[in-house]
Amino acid sequence: MSEVFNFCAGPAMLPAPVMLKAQAEFINWNNTGSSVMELSHRSGIYMEMAAQAEADLRDLMAIPDNYKVLFCHGGGRGQFSAVPLNLLPQGKSADYIVNGSWSKAAAVEAQNFGNVNVINVREEHDDGETSLIPNAKWPLNSDAAYVHYCPNETVDGIEINEIPETNGVPLVADMSSTILSHEIDVTKFGVIYAGAQKNIGPSGLTIVIVREDLLGNAQLATPCIMNYQTSANNDSMYNTPPTYAWYLAGLVFQWLKELGGVKAIAKVNQAKADLLYKEIDGSDFYNNNIDEQYRSKMNIPFWLNDESLNDKFLAEAEQHNLMALKGHRIVGGMRASIYNAMPIEGVQALVNFMHKFAQENK
Repeated sequence: MSEVFNFCAGPAMLPAPVMLKAQAEFINWNNTGSSVMELSHRSGIYMEMAAQAEADLRDLMAIPDNYKVLFCHGGGRGQFSAVPLNLLPQGKSADYIVNGSWSKAAAVEAQNFGNVNVINVREEHDDGETSLIPNAKWPLNSDAAYVHYCPNETVDGIEINEIPETNGVPLVADMSSTILSHEIDVTKFGVIYAGAQKNIGPSGLTIVIVREDLLGNAQLATPCIMNYQTSANNDSMYNTPPTYAWYLAGLVFQWLKELGGVKAIAKVNQAKADLLYKEIDGSDFYNNNIDEQYRSKMNIPFWLNDESLNDKFLAEAEQHNLMALKGHRIVGGMRASIYNAMPIEGVQALVNFMHKFAQENK
């Protein structure tokens, strides 16, 4: 069959070389005669694989030795609870920056576990453009337990490009949709967490990168499976981890290293985003209402000026093997998620289709 390009926001497409390797190893991994998903997570061969996956992630992100890397259950929403349970003591408050749907959801969940200061940094202009209050103007609390933010909002297509300055207050970031897409300075963060199903691997696995000095402060009511200290003490194996997802994540890390690492993929990601935004901005048929300086490079929403053509656009896109382009139900329109595994050829195919569709439907 012709190549299919999957623009789903998550679970998202995985790199084809990773899928082919996993397929080849599916029933006989490392000549064990068993699938990796059938092996004990405490067996020597599995623990060796798990350790290599962590080492590769540390190498890709230049994670310092004073940070623990945890392979957890629960997805991003699980971390919406785990973060305040581990970092928000009684009598303190946490600042939550809200710039879109997921940061708002994180703030709402955190309010179940302590005092939360919600800071809305989103601005809707009279001309319909959506922008953000600059980081320097955020009214942060200098005595906060931590500052939480989501650098990239997948639903809204909004990206905060600069790492916020918090003047010593631990910074917590939900990087589910941007981890490994461009280089970051891990030392600027207290905690980074990311659901795997966008740039890492399949759903069911969550990566947590936590600075060691933030361990050991969990609230008494914290479930053991959400306690960062417990996970760190047991090498993320306090109970059975999502073993197959961990294995696939390791293959993705190897694939990314073979491509030249995060610096190399960042150039590709920028080129993909530039290509798609150029088509949108150069057309009188499509539009994107996000302030250019805050446009996402991973999730690009766009709208047809004539929304009565939406269903036709989606149906014809699928006929051209361009899948999962329907926008989130909250915002409507279209959305192209172009994570690391999306090749530039997929974006070019989408741009070609968009141009042709516009010409035929004006």
